[in-house]
Amino acid sequence: MDVFAAFVRKEFLHIFRDKRTMLILLVMPVVMIVIFGFALSNEINNINLAVVSSQRNETVRQLVERFDANHYFTIVGEYATAEPVEHLLRAGKADMAIVFGTDFDRQPSVQLIVDASNPNIASNEVFYTSSVIRKAMAETRPATQEEAVVTTHLRMLYNPQMRSSYNFVPGIMGLIFILISALMTSISIVREKEQGTMEVLLASPVRPIYIILSKMVPYLVISCFNLLTILLLAYLLLDVPVTGGIAGLCILSLVYIILSLALGLFISTVVNTQAVAMLGSVMTLMLPVMLLSGMIFPIESMPKVLQYISDVIPAKWYIMAARKMMIEGQTLAQVYVEASILTGMTVVLMALSLKNFKNRLG
Repeated sequence: MDVFAAFVRKEFLHIFRDKRTMLILLVMPVVMIVIFGFALSNEINNINLAVVSSQRNETVRQLVERFDANHYFTIVGEYATAEPVEHLLRAGKADMAIVFGTDFDRQPSVQLIVDASNPNIASNEVFYTSSVIRKAMAETRPATQEEAVVTTHLRMLYNPQMRSSYNFVPGIMGLIFILISALMTSISIVREKEQGTMEVLLASPVRPIYIILSKMVPYLVISCFNLLTILLLAYLLLDVPVTGGIAGLCILSLVYIILSLALGLFISTVVNTQAVAMLGSVMTLMLPVMLLSGMIFPIESMPKVLQYISDVIPAKWYIMAARKMMIEGQTLAQVYVEASILTGMTVVLMALSLKNFKNRLG
């Protein structure tokens, strides 16, 4: 064990002496969490609204005041005709316009003119505006009126504020762990092969399995440190809850980290240069995780072929389980399907890696 501890210490020293590696391992996770939590957001915090009304009756006035008092809206102008609207939208001075009908008191009707250059934002703007109008009309129109007003009560479960960080944090955890553990492990082992020092290690009295473990242990420790850092940032800085239990989430994350280490080891057994290892890791890890794991885009909206491909991406199952545990309040026992799949993938990848690892380099 003393020899194994010496090998582990050697790997830690290699990591600590390389400033670029330390930046990737310790700084990148913090930067990604902050960027995804604050800068990249699907939330709409301000809608510049232009109001068009040919007749400013009491009902219209109350509706405009309601929009003006809502912190999601900023009234940028009130006009008698819709003629200035296109210019305002084209110049970026308004995001949308609401056009009230000429006889709004007797026949309530509105037209929403929206800048749909970004469809997702446009649909959210329409949803917000329609909700305000429906609620206002339900409150102002008498219930005894011949045409009953249908009031829609909306209840948003788990994320009532519709905060993007609730969605991004589990996804970025899946990306960070697989990048750090798999990418850095594969490069570390391939670097030894490329420099010819792997032959020296294999000629030592230490068994090959201990050489592999000594390469993996430092990245396991650093990944666990990053896990604690991410959870603290998510909870304290982004107000993301961990309602399913911190212990269960840590156990699930540990399984996923070990899986990522096994994946990095497997990559190192099939490539011989650091450049190929890095390129292969980016092509086979980073892009699939970002595009096909459900981190950003919903898997259900993808074609069937891509849905089947996503099933073999470990990050998909980790992100699904992490979201259920952090946001929906499910326990580790309730996400046993995802946990079992991750465990099975870990066993398969570790077995393949150990089988491919050669005692002799030829």
